[in-house]
Amino acid sequence: MNLIFRKGLTLMTITAASLGCFADDIEINHLGPNHTYVRVKGDDKLLILPIQESIDDARINVLVEGKIDRTFYARLAKSKTDYTVPFDLSPYKGKNVILDVVANHSRASVREAQDDACWSSITLSDSFNTENREKYRPLFHHTPSYGWMNDPNGMFYKDGVWHLYYQWNPFGSKWQNMTWGHSTSTDLINWEHHPAAILPNGIGTVFSGSSAIDRENSAGFGKDAVLAMYTSAGDSQTQSLAVSHDNGETFDIYPANPVLALDSEARDPNMFWNPETKLWTLILAHPLEHEMLIFSSPDMKEWTLQSSFGKGLGAQKGVWECPDLFQLPVAGTNEKKWVLICNINPDGPFGGSGIQYFIGDFDGKTFVPETDAEGKVSTKWLDFGKDNYALVSWSDAPEGRRAAIGWMSNWQYAADVPTMQYRSANTLPLDVVLFKGKDGQTYASTTPAPELLKLRDKLIVNVGKAGIGAKSKVYNLPTSNSGVCEINLDIDPKKSDKVILSLSNTQGENVEMTYDPAAATFSFNRENSGIVDFSKDFPATTVAPTFGTTSRLSLRIFIDTSSIEIFGNNGRFAMTNLVFPNSPYTRLSVSSQGGKAEISNLKIHSLSK
Repeated sequence: MNLIFRKGLTLMTITAASLGCFADDIEINHLGPNHTYVRVKGDDKLLILPIQESIDDARINVLVEGKIDRTFYARLAKSKTDYTVPFDLSPYKGKNVILDVVANHSRASVREAQDDACWSSITLSDSFNTENREKYRPLFHHTPSYGWMNDPNGMFYKDGVWHLYYQWNPFGSKWQNMTWGHSTSTDLINWEHHPAAILPNGIGTVFSGSSAIDRENSAGFGKDAVLAMYTSAGDSQTQSLAVSHDNGETFDIYPANPVLALDSEARDPNMFWNPETKLWTLILAHPLEHEMLIFSSPDMKEWTLQSSFGKGLGAQKGVWECPDLFQLPVAGTNEKKWVLICNINPDGPFGGSGIQYFIGDFDGKTFVPETDAEGKVSTKWLDFGKDNYALVSWSDAPEGRRAAIGWMSNWQYAADVPTMQYRSANTLPLDVVLFKGKDGQTYASTTPAPELLKLRDKLIVNVGKAGIGAKSKVYNLPTSNSGVCEINLDIDPKKSDKVILSLSNTQGENVEMTYDPAAATFSFNRENSGIVDFSKDFPATTVAPTFGTTSRLSLRIFIDTSSIEIFGNNGRFAMTNLVFPNSPYTRLSVSSQGGKAEISNLKIHSLSK
């Protein structure tokens, strides 16, 4: 357990208009009803800031030797402290540091300002306790150690290490201060947290982007340098470049940024080296135009617009964001196709966020989408739940894999889910594969990364075959590790109209999943799943086409403390949904309507890291 200490504070009246609090190493001066100086005079590593989520952000300029070093925003506690966050003082050791705080509160006087809870609770410390305090923090999904997280960014694989960067707010559990957080893994299961990789600067905060290894030294920073390209979000959105010479641990910001600036909003650059053209290809979201822009460059610095794609195609009501473009073989054929992922918000299939994608051909300049039998471009979804967004893939993954990961939430309610120490997790790491559907079109499937097999602990249930009728068959779920488990089973509906699977707990909360063989659909109802009242958009039923070649359905279901991810027919459909049960689900019930059905190969494993 890390110890966090506070140095004694005493109140001292200076004038009627200015009040100050002094400690050995902290001095607080109130300069006006909404303006305060926090002067730090010691050499402690961290300044611990008290946060209250229900109030507005204060703007904090960090003055070092009288000059602004950086600016960030934090919801400094006014009436109570919900949690604390650290501000790292180690870069300023031996220097004069002042936090110039401008609050956004309506106050009548300085005396009213001095009563804010934060001023008596700001502390200095050598450490910050990140031990988990959250009931719903996942066991086997990546999460930030604290603070807000959204889009995965800049992922690459090098020397046996998977690098995952992500949109991170180090100063609170709501969206703000976008920074590239950084975690690494050697097995896609256990993640090590690292210091922030790319911080906001004078051009803006650090929005989403991508990374790749420059094996040709095309950019001139050295062979095998890691190049990152991201959106600098200031008064406008421009694209910036950074380079790492220590395998992604730290990045040097290119001094001539931005390398690409348009006269309209554009963001989330996704780039890769194209061996066919010997150029870098860049896919850039043109969000308000509902399209993707395609650029090329010999050196990552000078970019030429080649084409645009998407106007009038697919889902068009939401902004287009977080693109990805890659080529894959089509299983069972000699074909290769290109996949263009286009994350969209709102206008997902069940409201809010969603991942649409297009299959087609790409010649280095132009993407031409595949059409259906009527010559139309179909709208295709990679996940049929509500909680998989901003999915993008790792560059340079081994063995030709296209490994990908998403943000496991939805913009409709991401800031309101019932956690506070942190907000949001990533989805399971997934492998993307292409297949031909019965309609002749090409589709993308997602399957859990094979590394996840290492999570399996004890085989709790093993049923070779069982008849299913109107009376439910009940199977107990594991009780260890908050009930996290993996469920595998095959369903033969035979002559039944529907097969119903229910996950439930002792408090009467449940998730109901229904397979309709006639409609070839699988649905998921979380309206009674647990805590659902934090947003009107959370209680919902999601529905997926099964993409089956027969009426039989295979399911692989991962249950973590606050999520359920379903992969049907070997990933031909996927469904990701958050759940917040008041206690873990303890039972799986299976029944059928309108006739007998059969399940087989039912295996339930407890999971452990």
